[in-house]
Amino acid sequence: MYANTDVTEVSVKGVYMIDAYGGPAPAVLLEGDDGLLMPIYIGQPEAISIGAAIKKETMPRPLSHDLIISILSRLDTRVKSVLIDDKIDKIYYARITLEKDGKLMDFDARPSDCIALALRDDAPIMVTDSVLARAVVNKEKLHGAKSIDGFMR
Repeated sequence: MYANTDVTEVSVKGVYMIDAYGGPAPAVLLEGDDGLLMPIYIGQPEAISIGAAIKKETMPRPLSHDLIISILSRLDTRVKSVLIDDKIDKIYYARITLEKDGKLMDFDARPSDCIALALRDDAPIMVTDSVLARAVVNKEKLHGAKSIDGFMR
């Protein structure tokens, strides 16, 4: 799917509040088959959206990601996959691949948006092996992380 790039499919372990940068911040935790964890710090609206997608919850009014999926569906377009392909300083970069009539289209996007859309359209989430190698953390570093569900109650 991604020419000349070694990639690993990851799953979303959940959305957590993790002590970082001087206080708690929301992060989506991605997990590889080997159990290694990769946190991506995200904004609170994205955390809520990803959390809702994980739980397959429907909000009373559509969130932005729900709206995008509705639009794509009406246009007979689907999320084929997402790829987190770079990390510069503390910023991750990603792209989303859409498919319409067998034609693939790539778009630059924030990883949090890619993840929220992929979860809603059951699309695979991929990370380049070079990014994954630089971004994984030990579970000990995540000690004290709290699920965003418990944090927001």
